Amino acid sequence: MSDAKPAPHGWLILDKPRGLGSTQAVGMVKRVLRQGGYAKSKVGHGGTLDPLAEGVLPIALGEATKLAGRMLDSDKIYDFTIRFGEETDTLDTEGEVVGRSEKLPSPAEVAAILPQFTGPIEQAPPVYSAIKVDGKRAYDRARAGEEVEMKLRPVTIHALDVVDDSTPGETTLRAHVSKGTYIRSLARDIAHAVGSLGHVTYLRRIKAGPFLENGAIPLDKLEEVAKGAPIEYLLLPLEAGLDDIPALQLDPDSAQAVRQGRVLSELPHTDGLYLARLGQTPVALMELSGGSAKVVRGFNIPDVAE
Repeated sequence: MSDAKPAPHGWLILDKPRGLGSTQAVGMVKRVLRQGGYAKSKVGHGGTLDPLAEGVLPIALGEATKLAGRMLDSDKIYDFTIRFGEETDTLDTEGEVVGRSEKLPSPAEVAAILPQFTGPIEQAPPVYSAIKVDGKRAYDRARAGEEVEMKLRPVTIHALDVVDDSTPGETTLRAHVSKGTYIRSLARDIAHAVGSLGHVTYLRRIKAGPFLENGAIPLDKLEEVAKGAPIEYLLLPLEAGLDDIPALQLDPDSAQAVRQGRVLSELPHTDGLYLARLGQTPVALMELSGGSAKVVRGFNIPDVAE
């Protein structure tokens, strides 16, 4: 084990293919790191993608796993296709048809109702979702044949636009949404609003927090690490997940104090959340108020200058 490469810290942004679950993707990264000779490292994902969905899946490595919760809370952007005329129990192509409609809305009809779904809205999550109902996953209750009532939840749709309406009976939309938004529910509700039924046939996440699809890597690139390619070429730094947080530069003494969990005082900065760094090494997330900064989350990353 002494010959193992140091455990990496940072983000791998996978372009998850259809058919692969998020937990499977995490397992794949663990295997690739092990086969590539890296020391054991924590690995987690920054927001579940259904197996039928594809696209941007942030994978946190090492100390970046401490930021995975922030990624779960971030906005996302999806492209998705609604096929009108049939609704399935899962609201996607995997389920059984539970309703049919002769109504196939025109592109103009779909475009006209989109403002109804922009801004703060309430939606009922899909019955086939991981939300717990009376202590049990909704999809487990649904699969057991139980009637499951999903309560309305507030979400925000920041933007909703037509991407492609050239195929009769189908519309592809782009949605910029808050955390907790279910695209399958959005598709169902849009179909109902135009007097039809519908389900999702295509779902791709093109942005998760600060991470975009043009920076996502396919699985074959990831597999090269298992064969000895250095992971550094694929890895984004821990602070890439904190692009909206200003830096607080520390000197060695204050960095040592922060690593010990001590409060820094008499700082001439405005109140708010900061990424405290020693040089280029992240030391901690700190909340600054009234000139004093306290540690919110510390990072155990060796300083390369030491």
